Amino acid sequence: MIATDRKKLWQAAIKLPMYSVAVMPIVVGSVLAWLDRDIFNWQRLGLFLLAGVCILAWENLCNDVFDAETGIDRHKYHSIVQLTNNPKLVFVIANTLLFFGLLFLSLIAWQQQDITVLLLVLLCCFLGYAYQSPPFRLGYVGLGEMLCFFAFAITIAAAYYSQVQSFSFAIVLPALINGLSTTLILFCSHFHQVEDDRSAGKFSPIVRLGTKRSAQIIPFVCISLYLLTLIGIVLHLLPWSAITIGISMPFAWQLVKITDRYHDQPEQIKNCKFIAVGLHFWSNLGLVIGLIVSHAL
Repeated sequence: MIATDRKKLWQAAIKLPMYSVAVMPIVVGSVLAWLDRDIFNWQRLGLFLLAGVCILAWENLCNDVFDAETGIDRHKYHSIVQLTNNPKLVFVIANTLLFFGLLFLSLIAWQQQDITVLLLVLLCCFLGYAYQSPPFRLGYVGLGEMLCFFAFAITIAAAYYSQVQSFSFAIVLPALINGLSTTLILFCSHFHQVEDDRSAGKFSPIVRLGTKRSAQIIPFVCISLYLLTLIGIVLHLLPWSAITIGISMPFAWQLVKITDRYHDQPEQIKNCKFIAVGLHFWSNLGLVIGLIVSHAL
């Protein structure tokens, strides 16, 4: 710890690339609404993006605080709690960010005279809280990935509603694709910490299945992203231009290779979640590009 570059630890703690996880479903949902109804409100998109970043920061900070209580992060030197040695301050900052996130969403609700968006995101907040926080700690019994899937799939529905104040069947496949790609990030984050998870009583899917069997699941999840897109195109639920999701394939291939080869080598695989972040970003961006192309044509 003494010899480690503190600046690098802070960079790892802030996890800036991870915030694309909050940004992309909001962008996808908003662009879907534009394609469906030809309505696009930049102000509401901006408010929702600010809210999404604040709420994801709240969740990340709360996870650090509550993980510190169980000792699961004793080897996670880039934990904000470990870096500050002040969990109470971190918790106060986290809840301040949550307040501002909900305030931004309340402005959207006030503009629409409709609290639906706020209620949907509050549901997502509850799912995020239940993942790691007492008295639930559902991530410790292996349900974290399921909660993650639903929270981020619902976010696309909320973003769509924030633009046009209604729902559409068109959001279903993009919500599934985004939910799967986001869940894959959480799933991959456990490969390098199996022993710490097990010793702290956290039975993540990778602890339950083992690293080898877990690595064998990843190709199927990756294929599902593209298969769902093709099904959507064939059934005319997505435009043909959604095939641009294919720009994310190099990240899918890299993720499959690294998890297959290094699944049981923590030092070699510890950064695979960032490859999953890349897959998430580029698959969602590919969808956005395809939707914009369709609208333009």
